[in-house]
Amino acid sequence: MSMKRNLLWLMLTALLPAVALGVRPGGDPASRSALREAIEASGESDVAVAIVARSEALPTGESFRVTARDGSYTISSPSVTGLLYGACALPRLKTIGENFDTIETPAYELRILNHWDNLDGTVERGYAGRSLWKWNELPDTLSPRYREYALKCAEVGINGTVLNNVNASPLILSDEYLPKVKALADALRPYGLRTYLAVNFASPMVIGGLPTADPLDGAVERWWADKAAQIYEFIPDFGGFLVKANSEGQPGPGDYGRSHSEGANMIARALEPYGGIVMWRAFVYAPSADDRAKQAYTEFKPLDGSFLPNVIVQVKNGPIDFQPREPYSPLFGAMTQTPLMAELQITQEYLGHANHIAYLAPMWEEFFGQIDPSQLAGVAGVANIGDGEVMTGNLLADANRYAFGRLAWNPRLTSAQIAREWTGAHLYKDEAATPEAVKQAVEDMLLASREAVVDYMMPLGLHHIFAGNHHYGPEPWYWVEGMREDWAPRYYHRADSLGLGFDRTATGSDAVSQYPEELAAVYGDISRCPERLLLWFHHVPWTHTMASGRTLWDELCVAYQRGVDTVDSWQAVWEQAEPYVDGAVYADVSTRLATQAKDARWWRDACLLYFGQYSGMPLPEGVEPPARTLEEYMKVALPITNFESPAPELLDQYR
Repeated sequence: MSMKRNLLWLMLTALLPAVALGVRPGGDPASRSALREAIEASGESDVAVAIVARSEALPTGESFRVTARDGSYTISSPSVTGLLYGACALPRLKTIGENFDTIETPAYELRILNHWDNLDGTVERGYAGRSLWKWNELPDTLSPRYREYALKCAEVGINGTVLNNVNASPLILSDEYLPKVKALADALRPYGLRTYLAVNFASPMVIGGLPTADPLDGAVERWWADKAAQIYEFIPDFGGFLVKANSEGQPGPGDYGRSHSEGANMIARALEPYGGIVMWRAFVYAPSADDRAKQAYTEFKPLDGSFLPNVIVQVKNGPIDFQPREPYSPLFGAMTQTPLMAELQITQEYLGHANHIAYLAPMWEEFFGQIDPSQLAGVAGVANIGDGEVMTGNLLADANRYAFGRLAWNPRLTSAQIAREWTGAHLYKDEAATPEAVKQAVEDMLLASREAVVDYMMPLGLHHIFAGNHHYGPEPWYWVEGMREDWAPRYYHRADSLGLGFDRTATGSDAVSQYPEELAAVYGDISRCPERLLLWFHHVPWTHTMASGRTLWDELCVAYQRGVDTVDSWQAVWEQAEPYVDGAVYADVSTRLATQAKDARWWRDACLLYFGQYSGMPLPEGVEPPARTLEEYMKVALPITNFESPAPELLDQYR
């Protein structure tokens, strides 16, 4: 759904060349065209707007200034990209009032989407159709949806795109694919988007024919230097590489006894002459007796200060893997001599795929409240974009696309503010005609949704108890003979007759010691640890008394029931919105809410039956009894892959 505005722009002045960080679009015809598209997609019909490119003293080339005087508006910036961002921002800024003068500047230079798109058109953890990038049609045919995508990015100030999956095919660097990458880069550039690629560390062997990928081998270093030179011939403003190395089977410098910094620096030297960067992911964990939650810190903290200046270590928000709730990764704040980027997941791999309503701004607001945002060099988001009719699969999931961009621009925004902006711009047929009570009810639903998902999936700090591989639905019992222990839910929940949870205190794995001393003392004390993270850090007796006065078992049951009850209440909320939203949107979201309500019961029943085996305690009053037996739930095996969201009909058949 495009932005619901119809501004008539009455004045468009000559555009000066951009003055921005690195190579940015200037006053070229393509950039002017992109700005006109933003103009046509925004506003109201009787507003006079002047757009002026001028070198006034704004903090960055992407900054913009909007001035309103008695119903007329002036947008100014030293760059066309800044003007584009200002034009996209005007509809939300108009709510300030008739007269204002405001300057907006992005908090981070790097605000990047990571697409986990494969060259065969599949999208890993993608729930919105197939890949937006039509590699079989490129470079000759450009889909009009590339411009639609680029405008969505400009709306929230996203300025970079990693086109392909971190589990990268070496072919992306081949002579066959680089012209296709160039075509995409040319299409996206006018909208302020710089292009990046995820690369496979073994590319010199696979497409270069070398016998090794050892980063200290001179031939390997020359291969990367030559490849970088070739890419910059095609794409002069190419951004750089994203690398997943020595993680989940991907090759890396560790294969040769080398460190992450030795691998990253070798590639960084190839990019440095052109201003390119390396984003080196810290998502690493090996089969080990050590706690998986500790491994990124253990591997990367000793390397602090050893990376070249154009290397940025990209760290997931939590120490495990995009769980519905995690503490922040202790690498944030620990690597003081190395630039870090936060990696957030917009796509809902662990939050019900595209079937569940889960507005993630509260999760990210929680994260930015735990760390100092000024310590970051940038923010990356694993995209939820595909080629479906709705580009995010579920329209309400578009709120997460929007929220990520807004928080990457300004991490001090509130979830409530962003929800009001998104619903006004993208949900209602006519925001002004929508009653305030309806708006507030829908916003409250969005704001409560992530917490509801936590409640009916993994409350109180439980984590990673999903079905194997595709991660849809509950399987706290999941185990395949011979599999890695840290891929099994039992590794994380550690349920036994005594209690539940992972002991990460000083008497357990001692993961608490990776946090600052004051916080470690809180997390390590069962009486002081926040209950929302209790089972993350402690193995808690079933009879432990919680703040409510309930036992741990009763509190767990009540949380699961609360999640179900919350989701049940949303259908009535959504019915209030029916007159004010598009009919197809109303029907689609209604179907998803019905699926979510059934899934929430599935989660509650399966998990309480499973954990009840260990607690030996009855369900407390007010918690509904399970609809089926544990044995029946354990037989559920959805026939889906990592590339899809299960259809309601399939779920009804299996669960």
